[in-house]
Amino acid sequence: MKPASRILLAALLAAAAPAWPQAFPTGPMRIVVPFNAGGSTDIMARTVARRLNERVRQPVVVENRPGANGTIGTAYVAKSAPDGHTMLLVQASFVSNPSLYRNLPYNPARDLAAVTNLASGPLVLVVHPSLPVTSARQLIALARAHPGEINFGSPGTGSISHLACELFNMMAGIKMTHIPYKGTGGALADMLSGQISFYAPNLFLSLPYIKAGRLRALGVTSPQRSPIAPELPTIDETGLRGYESTTWFGVFVPGATPRDLVTMLQQELAQVVNLPDVKERLTADGLTPLASTPDQFAEQVTRETAKTTRIIQAIGLKATD
Repeated sequence: MKPASRILLAALLAAAAPAWPQAFPTGPMRIVVPFNAGGSTDIMARTVARRLNERVRQPVVVENRPGANGTIGTAYVAKSAPDGHTMLLVQASFVSNPSLYRNLPYNPARDLAAVTNLASGPLVLVVHPSLPVTSARQLIALARAHPGEINFGSPGTGSISHLACELFNMMAGIKMTHIPYKGTGGALADMLSGQISFYAPNLFLSLPYIKAGRLRALGVTSPQRSPIAPELPTIDETGLRGYESTTWFGVFVPGATPRDLVTMLQQELAQVVNLPDVKERLTADGLTPLASTPDQFAEQVTRETAKTTRIIQAIGLKATD
């Protein structure tokens, strides 16, 4: 092999190799999911773990620690050794917990360090076909004519779905009645049967029901239309200017984790979510790969925590122990 060819090969191999120091990781890594197995957060974690394992050459396991809207698993990570081996993967409802729980078993600002927002995507606002509306504007008019009579469901109080509907209420100046469920399954079942009239589910999971005519989509909750359903307008387009409420999947580590380890974790996770097959999978699920920097993600969490706090205070939700 010619010297120039050897140099090129060495450079390519170096670029493909993981950017970890030899002393890290020293053993198995964990991605803690503070929700039950099988949900969207768990699926995201297992996708990431499988490909991260290939890069670090150490086992990367997913550990489910559900309970209390994610606070049990989050507290576990917050109290773990800050050595880069334990990560927390959460979804957007994470930012509602400081307002929903009076005595959190962790301090979000002190005990957790933001690593990256892996990906984000829209919800979709849907109504049961029996409701005589086809746009956000028409729903607002109907709700104004019948205050409190239209009900909406969510997988639980403080969930991203719940707050998306409450934000719609607030911005439109209307009153629809919240019916909380214990999980997505019950809310979706009652939505399909017409027991509730309005809902903000995951776009990807609800598309089959929309296409079958069992749900009527008013629009997606993101600022732009979704690539997987470009025929659906945004809520901003269809009658409520400035409306936005997206879901996301982010990674945190214990707060005292050294900054260089946080940076390396972000860089490796960015490589994972931008692998062609992972990127294709995320896009097919209606998500946009982001891999934001730690500073960008920390700023996003601060903004969205403030926004969520305003919604929770406006609707009068009381923090519980």
